[in-house]
Amino acid sequence: MAEITPFPLIEISGAPRERGRMYGEKARERIRLSAGLYTEQLHRLGFDDANIERLVTLFLPRIRDWAPDLVTEMEGIAEGAGIGLSAIVLVNARTEVLQLARLEAGVADDEPDGCTGAVLLPEVTRDGTVIHGQNWDWRAECADTSVVLRILRDDGPDILTFTEAGGLARSGFNSAGITITANYLESDRDYREMGIPLPFIRRRALEARHFAMALRVVAITPKSGSNNMMLSTAEGYAVDLECAPDEAFPIHPQGGMIVHANHWQSAVALSKLKETGLANVPDSLYRDHRVLKVLQENGGKLGADDLKRAFFDDFGAPFCVCRAPLAKDGGNLSATVAMIVCEPAKGVMEIAPLPAINRTFTRYELAMDEDALVRAAGAASETLGGGKRWSASS
Repeated sequence: MAEITPFPLIEISGAPRERGRMYGEKARERIRLSAGLYTEQLHRLGFDDANIERLVTLFLPRIRDWAPDLVTEMEGIAEGAGIGLSAIVLVNARTEVLQLARLEAGVADDEPDGCTGAVLLPEVTRDGTVIHGQNWDWRAECADTSVVLRILRDDGPDILTFTEAGGLARSGFNSAGITITANYLESDRDYREMGIPLPFIRRRALEARHFAMALRVVAITPKSGSNNMMLSTAEGYAVDLECAPDEAFPIHPQGGMIVHANHWQSAVALSKLKETGLANVPDSLYRDHRVLKVLQENGGKLGADDLKRAFFDDFGAPFCVCRAPLAKDGGNLSATVAMIVCEPAKGVMEIAPLPAINRTFTRYELAMDEDALVRAAGAASETLGGGKRWSASS
């Protein structure tokens, strides 16, 4: 691994193609590394460049029908980075493309995105505000191929998102106070039909002005494979959606929290589908409970530092909540790539690259919409009993 450095902040604005070009130019080196990472992985699976192009372009017509503006933005990214459009589509559809490639090659998936996510609601936090974060477990090399993207939009809320370079969105929040994180899930319904790749769904959710519309995007958009997406609003609520390709199962907060790892929790979901992912992530069965245990040990109101402390948990190492780089059988290096903690009412995201070996966080900020601040402050005032007005800052 190279020296651990903060993820660069890339700010873009304008119409889709314009902001795409800005993105491509500003993050050119990381975008090329990001695309190269998955191209090389597909080569190792036996796919030459022509077959990679074939797999990638399977998704493009469907994406273009569903979100033509995002295809235009990807075209701009490709132009700015000086690479082909298919390389940008590969970055944004890498989960789906890699799974299809493995199915064609008859190779099992032994390296899913891990992730442990959590939301703390105002009733359990010291400031009476939402704290939402996750550990992203994936390829350790992505510490050098990811960025923080600040998207200033004329047609909706601004967005602050952590993502692989060239990606449209992963984890983050918007200026309306809506936050999203996501975790790997797997079921027996996966990859029967072609759906919309997950980064496009996350990006659309972050473009929403209202929490209900963000939930709608995640819940009803057809997907190729299962995924868990946790959404919160700075107004003081959260819903976790365990998504099969064709159906979503909601999980609501208990005790002012939601914690989720990589196995299905919804009893309704488990009565209708078969869990197929635990062979690859057996540690999921304790990671969520470990985070809850550490949070509950505090015995009082919680802050961002308490969530970080829970995410640093190393029980069961190396298969733990915060994972140090670990060589896998296939030659890949797996790790907790980033710890991400969002406080949307404050317009703040903190991120530590490779947190198992680096505890230095970088603070990224987004100016919040005034009405979002007012709603968040109202929720905080209500939670704090009206005796103390919390003052939001950006």
